[in-house]
This record gives sequence, C-alpha cells and structure tokens, in this order.
Amino acid sequence: MNQEVERHYAMPSRVGAALARLDAMNPAGALEIANLAPLDQFHAGGLAVTRQLATLAGIAVGQRVLDVGSGIGGPARFLAGAYGCSVTGIDLAADYCWLAEALTARVGLEGKVTFRSADALDLPFADDTFDAVWTQHVAMNIADRPRFYREMHRVLRPGGVVPLYDAVAGNGAPLFPMPWARDSSTSFLLSPVAFRTVLERVGFTVIAWCDITEDAKRWFASRPRGAAGPGFHLLMGSEFPAMAADFARSVLEGRVGLLMAVARKDLT
Repeated sequence: MNQEVERHYAMPSRVGAALARLDAMNPAGALEIANLAPLDQFHAGGLAVTRQLATLAGIAVGQRVLDVGSGIGGPARFLAGAYGCSVTGIDLAADYCWLAEALTARVGLEGKVTFRSADALDLPFADDTFDAVWTQHVAMNIADRPRFYREMHRVLRPGGVVPLYDAVAGNGAPLFPMPWARDSSTSFLLSPVAFRTVLERVGFTVIAWCDITEDAKRWFASRPRGAAGPGFHLLMGSEFPAMAADFARSVLEGRVGLLMAVARKDLT
C-alpha cells in the first residue's frame, strides 16, 4: 500500500523539473514563502487555510512541531517563518523531502525546518517529543486510522495539540481520479462522526471542530482555470487538471466535505 501511495505522488523527473522551473522564474534566487504557495500549499484553500489552522490551534512562537505528511514543505516553512517554530517534516515520498529541503534553503530557513522520509504509521521519534503534531490532507491515504492517530498521540507531549485538516466522506461516492488517489484502492475517507470517534478512542480530547466545506466550495468556484505559473501540475503531471476537477466537483456536489479540527493530548 505504501508503495502505491508513494508512486501516486512523486516521480524524480517531475520533482527536478519543478525545482528547475522555479529557479528559471527566480534567477536571483529571491524566493519568498508566499511566492511558493501555489506549489507548496497542497490542499484545498491554500495558504489562507494553513494560516486559519495555525490560529485555531493556538500555535505559539518557538514551539517544536512535527508535520506529518509534509509534502514539499509549504506548511512547515510557514510555521517556521510566521511563528519561529522549529519544524520537522516527514513524508513517505523521498523525492518530496528532497525538494522540500531545496526550497527551504532558497527561502533561508535552513536550521529551522528539516525533512526526512518516514512512515506516518511508525514515526521515528521518542514519546512526548513535540508541542504540536500537524497534518493537512494526509489521512485520506491512511487505511489504519487508529494507528495513524495513536502514533501522533505517542510523540506529542502532554498538553500538546494536533491541528488537523482533511477531506471527509460526504453524501455519495467521490469521483476519481483525485489529487490523493487515482481510484478508491488508496482512498480512505471517514465520515465526520467516524473521524471524531477515532480521535477520541485513541485518547485525544477534541477542542475545536469546524466544517469548512462551504468555504471550500467558494474557494473551488473562484479558482482560475489553466496552469500558467508554478502550481500542483508541476508535481502531479498532465493528470492533475482532471484530478483537480474531480475534487472540485466532489466537494461542490457534496460527495466530499472538508473538516478542520484541533485535538489535545490531556495532561493526565
């Protein structure tokens, strides 16, 4: 299963081409975090939703954060740049981690953000390590959701939080291909009720719960067509327009919802 998911997201030629395209557009190397958002905020709502989630979670200056499923590092760089957090990103796709490191160097955040290839179901960190464990648009690829959240709970310090932003099951079957899966064999959406139940059963207390599907519908409706600048198509290739269209239609038709939440690991 892990190999199928990794193959879906990354091919070395695409990752290298994405970096070359960015370098060609910025020959002086003067990249800013916001300039990368069309490429590295790989989730519905983009950078604005990352900001919203950080505010909802009460992310604070200097916290140690783990970003599970960090992709090419957009949210991790945002947390380091905006809050001065020390961020570790893990992703199944080694090519994405390589590109994340390269982009982090280009925005001058070496030392504040690091990335490594790892399995979210077997996090390579000690218990009680992080102040926050962050994840956006990752759980949809995880079949063993209890283990996914147990690992987050384990590495989170008591009193720490897990900011979550993911797609959830709606009314009717989602359309494929999607940005996270070409078919249903690697897509594992839970209903909002089942999602919350799993979080609570592994020991979390849910302290914020926001259905932002209507916001996502407005975002999809406002998206420009075409792929003129840096965007997700640089990573996902020629299939991405069809994936994006199916995701948008699935949300607009109520087949898929968008949920933002914060879960806390209690002190006792």
